[in-house]
Amino acid sequence: MSQLKTFLAGAAAMAGGLIAVVLLTGARDPGKLAAFDEITVGRINVVEPDGTRRLVISNRAQFPGDFMQGKEGERPDRRAFAGMLFINDEGTENGGLIQKGSISADGKVSSGLSLTFDRFRQDQALQLLNNDSANHRQTGVRINDVPYFQKTSMADIQRFGEEARKLPADQRDAYWQKLSDEGRLSVNRIWLGNTRDKGSALQLKDAQGRVRMMLLVSADGAPLIQMLDERGNVSKTISPGSKD
Repeated sequence: MSQLKTFLAGAAAMAGGLIAVVLLTGARDPGKLAAFDEITVGRINVVEPDGTRRLVISNRAQFPGDFMQGKEGERPDRRAFAGMLFINDEGTENGGLIQKGSISADGKVSSGLSLTFDRFRQDQALQLLNNDSANHRQTGVRINDVPYFQKTSMADIQRFGEEARKLPADQRDAYWQKLSDEGRLSVNRIWLGNTRDKGSALQLKDAQGRVRMMLLVSADGAPLIQMLDERGNVSKTISPGSKD
């Protein structure tokens, strides 16, 4: 009987120990669901079961660099923003939402927000933006033609910039124009937003980024349609007073 009592006591102690382990480690079980009324964090990494990052939500201090095929690159210039990055199946960045807003001691505002969607392994194909500074306010939508990543990679874009900086200043425009003519650069095709004189505009551009048609409404409400030639000269204007 004493041996039976000893066995039962040991079994009870073991069961109690197992329950304690489960309770203490259950929060680390990847399959466990948890509910919170509120959570305060500096950064959240959303990952797939294999560890591939798919979404990063971060404050400014911990904001990540850029991601290309699972590898993170240094981007100290991004530490001015808080927001989130979208990352695709292979671990490559494909857009994001960033925002900042501050006012200096002398009362100057520096504020902005940008929501972007990138082409695969490339840069921004669509951008919704708002910038507010002491000198200028801009709100609009940009739609860009972005080259296929096998024609121009993100590494190529960085290299283009480095090569341009090595050239004499009077040769840089020709260098960039050559790359543009070869289809190696992104080109803005559509801009919809406000203008510096408090009007609104829709600009439609050709494959070289030249404005060919504009729909304008001035600050005082006057509507206008302009058609432009390859050199940027207005070839036709349609206004409420036009006869055709």
